[in-house]
Amino acid sequence: MKVLIAEDDIASGKFLSKLLSRYGEVVLATDGIEAVDQFVKSVSEGKEFDLVCLDIMMPKIDGYKVLQSIRDAERKLGIPRISRCKIVMISALDEEFDASYASNDYDDYICKPIDIMKFDYIIKKLGLL
Repeated sequence: MKVLIAEDDIASGKFLSKLLSRYGEVVLATDGIEAVDQFVKSVSEGKEFDLVCLDIMMPKIDGYKVLQSIRDAERKLGIPRISRCKIVMISALDEEFDASYASNDYDDYICKPIDIMKFDYIIKKLGLL
């Protein structure tokens, strides 16, 4: 599995990287623009991400805009909906997550602090393990 983590908090980024590295390759982006750049670069090289974990509150562009940019890139590249990457939105506070804004473009959501067992369950539920 290939995973992109977009997380500006260093401790959270390291935690997620360690957690997900047991499943495969992990790429860490520290802001929204870097996340979109990493995604587009990877797809253009034919090395698509299986999972993208997006922190909602990031500098430069937030997780909602990254989500929209990733889904727009997939549409432009002709990636069918069934083949697109899975996206998990991550936030420090449950109340901050606006599901209506993200519509149906994300696959799941989890709050910080991240419960390892719940996150493993999400990964399995998404068919990534």
